[in-house]
Amino acid sequence: MSMAETATLSSKFQISIPKAIRTAQHWEAGLTFAFIPKGMGVLLVPVPKRETLKGLARGAAPTDYRDRSDRV
Repeated sequence: MSMAETATLSSKFQISIPKAIRTAQHWEAGLTFAFIPKGMGVLLVPVPKRETLKGLARGAAPTDYRDRSDRV
């Protein structure tokens, strides 16, 4: 996969993600993405399905976390 993959914004404001990127990232049709503004660009991040998040925090202690109230 080349880092120089490009795409053109259509008149309907749509962009096709190049096949090399889709294949390398294992992205399939129907995947939902979040667009996160970053300076002059945008970060494109797939939104995980709820079932893939199940059990992610298993074993985490709800009382042992860093509170932001200790910041200056």
